[in-house]
Formats: sequence, C-alpha cells, structure tokens
Amino acid sequence: MKYVVKMKRTGPTNIYLRLLVSDLKKAYRQYGAPIWRTVAELLYKPRRKRIVVNLDRISKATNKGDVVIVPGKVLGGGNLEHPVTVAAWRFSAVARKKIIKAGGECISIRELIRRNPRGTNVKIIG
Repeated sequence: MKYVVKMKRTGPTNIYLRLLVSDLKKAYRQYGAPIWRTVAELLYKPRRKRIVVNLDRISKATNKGDVVIVPGKVLGGGNLEHPVTVAAWRFSAVARKKIIKAGGECISIRELIRRNPRGTNVKIIG
C-alpha cells in the first residue's frame, strides 16, 4: 500500500517578505501596473527557487541611469561599470559597496514603489 502525502504550500515564513508581497499586490491593484504583480509572484517562490543576481549580470543588462528591480538578492560578483539604481529584496555588503562606488543607488522595493508607482522604465533582472 502506497501513501501519498501532499504538502500544503505555505509561502515564505519571513513576515517582512510576506508584508512586502502584500504591498506589491496592493500597488498592482491601486496603480494597475503589472510589474508589481510579477515581482510579487517571483518573491513568493520557495527560497531554493528565489532569484540571486551578481553585479556583472546587472552591468551587462543595463545602461547608464537605468532603474532595475531584482526580486531576490544581489551579490557582489563582478563589477558594475556605470551608475544604476538597483531595488532588491536583499543586498550583500560587497554588492552595496560596489553599486555606491560606481555612482549608483541601492534602494528597497518599497522605496521604488513610492518613487515610481506605475513602474515605468523599470527592468526586472532575474
């Protein structure tokens, strides 16, 4: 006799991440910007499937002055060649230093929603 155990999907246990996902969904409903719904779905994934991005990938995918959102963690691998505004769930200490050294800016996803509620001209990197 075989038993099949179905696991209940619970989502992230980190309360701050849950609140951020809730805020992203509210921003999607309020402003009608589908980018916030997409970011909320990417952040709600299990930890093993969450996005991790190195600075060299951001550098290759952006131009000077771009605004980028990473629905996960930014790591300090590689170099950033130009100033970019990066919004992410988390930053490593090395990544934060390198972004600031290149003339860029590290902000939270909530700060990006406050600055640009419609989500225009924002690239999702993942």
